[in-house]
Amino acid sequence: MRYFIELAYKGKNYFGWQRQPNQISVQEVLENKLSVVLREKIVIVGAGRTDTGVHAKQMYAHFDFTGEIKSDKLTFKLNSFLPKDISIYKIFNVKDDAHTRFDAISRAYEYHIHLGKNPFLTDSTYQIYHNLDVDKMNEASKIMYGYTDFKCFSKSNTDVRTYNCDVMNAVWENKGDLLIFHVKADRFLRNMVRAIVGTLLEVGVGKKTVEEFKQVLESRDRRKAGTSVPAQGLYLTEVVYPYV
Repeated sequence: MRYFIELAYKGKNYFGWQRQPNQISVQEVLENKLSVVLREKIVIVGAGRTDTGVHAKQMYAHFDFTGEIKSDKLTFKLNSFLPKDISIYKIFNVKDDAHTRFDAISRAYEYHIHLGKNPFLTDSTYQIYHNLDVDKMNEASKIMYGYTDFKCFSKSNTDVRTYNCDVMNAVWENKGDLLIFHVKADRFLRNMVRAIVGTLLEVGVGKKTVEEFKQVLESRDRRKAGTSVPAQGLYLTEVVYPYV
C-alpha cells in the first residue's frame, strides 16, 4: 500500500532534502526512523528537492509498506523519534500509483528578508541593510506573468528538458521590518527562486531598472541575472495535488 506523509522541517542542520553520501539530509533521517518504527526497510520519495539550509513549512513524501498502518499512532510515534527540527503533520493512504513529485500541480515558496540586524532571525531570514523600493520590485515581479521560459534563473548544467514554468503568483508583502516574497508556479527550476529574489533586490536598490529586469528574462542567460540570495530565507510553503 502507498502512503503520503505531510511534514515540515527547519533546514539549518541538513544538507537539503535528498539523501547523499557523507552528508545528513532530511530524507535520510526520515527513512531511517520509518524503517525502525515499521521494522521494514522504507524508501521515501519527496515532492521535490530543497537545497542545503532551505526550510519547508509543507512538504510531502510517499512510501510503500506491505502492511496496514494506523496513521495517528504512526504519526505520534515518528514525532517522538524524530529530531525537533522535523515534524510530521499526518500520514494517509493513497492510490497505489499516486506520486508526490509527478502528481503535484503547483508549488509555492516564500523568501523572508529582515531589514536590519536581528540575532534571533539569523537562521530564518536574509538580513540586509539597504533601503528597498518595494513598489518597483512588485512592478518587476508582475512581468514574470507574461513569460514561460525562465532559463535565466536556472542553475547551470541541470538535467531538465525544458525551462518552461507557469508562474501564477509573484508578489512582495511588506510587514514592517520583514519583507516576504510569495511565488507560486506549476514547477520550479533548480535555484530559481533564490535567483529571482537576488535579481529583484537589484531592482529594489536601483542597480537594475524594471525594463532591465525584463531584458534579463528575455536573455535566457543566467549571467545577466542577479546573485542568488542565501538559503536560510527560503521556505517551501505549499504543494498542491488534485486529490489531497
